[in-house]
Amino acid sequence: MAVTIKDVAKKAGVSPSTVSRVLSNHPRISVETSRKVKAIMEQLGYHPNIMAKSLVSKTTNSICVLLPKPAEELFSNLFYMDLIRGIVTQANRSGYDVLLSSGASEKEELEALTRLLRGRRVDGAILLYSRKDDPVIDFLHSNNYPFTLVGRSDSYDDIMTVDNDNVQAAYDATKHLISMGHERIGFVSGPPNLVVSKDRMEGYRKALSDAGLETRQEWIVEGEFLQESGYRAMSFIMSLPHRPTALVVVDDMVSLGVLRGLHELKFKVPEDICLVSFNNIPIAELSTPPISSIDIGIYHLGYTASQVLIQSIQQEDSKQSLPTRHIIPHRLMVRESSMFAVQKK
Repeated sequence: MAVTIKDVAKKAGVSPSTVSRVLSNHPRISVETSRKVKAIMEQLGYHPNIMAKSLVSKTTNSICVLLPKPAEELFSNLFYMDLIRGIVTQANRSGYDVLLSSGASEKEELEALTRLLRGRRVDGAILLYSRKDDPVIDFLHSNNYPFTLVGRSDSYDDIMTVDNDNVQAAYDATKHLISMGHERIGFVSGPPNLVVSKDRMEGYRKALSDAGLETRQEWIVEGEFLQESGYRAMSFIMSLPHRPTALVVVDDMVSLGVLRGLHELKFKVPEDICLVSFNNIPIAELSTPPISSIDIGIYHLGYTASQVLIQSIQQEDSKQSLPTRHIIPHRLMVRESSMFAVQKK
């Protein structure tokens, strides 16, 4: 005969309602009681009926992560792998399952989230990117669904976000190149509709302006967060009659494409051109040459996004307000790709 919640309660010396609260991670249950009840569950081999529990508690103890498109961006970029690792680790520690969802278009993304949230299959969602005028964010915000945005919203100040100060991070990356004597600095950017691309562009421009250096439009190339974008950008930038001596690159995976393109064009890094990138994924340190990169704390971005979402779900009915903006610190990891000083005239 299957073990019931009453069996667990009797063995643990608590009421069935206390066991139910332990299962739903109720904040009023002490850590000691929770550990005791969970130990009894394991001892008796008790497994809660998730569907029944969901009907009673009106929660699923599951969250959704909306994956980016195009799909190759997710599977080829270690940034997303580490981000999801942080999300899943924290969710599991809080007793939540993680469901991954995606769509080939904004319409499909919206349809997928609508099915999951209105069908009460998940309690909330995490978005891994921030677009300008995003209909997905509009839907979640207007319907008061719990969600966390990894990034910054251009449209709303009252949504839960976990982000870096990308303006300052790009400023620091550009300033490092300026400190090495570079005056002609280009920028290999991401899609212009993403807020992170906009913010890093702003920081790049501000650092040049503060140093009294010009920003030339032909030194700025936009693309996707893919190696191929960096590779293609070099064909254009390095063919300019007056080309930059250094580059700020929006993402480490894009930087790998930059290195490949420069190698095929017979340019050496850092002797012919220096570069600084973002994210500090492990391959940045293992590339040839090792890439200077802004460490944005990817794992902590994911962990914190999961943490604040689950907190907001659990406290949704309380009057306690939670901070809406969470900033993860960044730091510049200087490596060989930018360690070549240019003598100022």
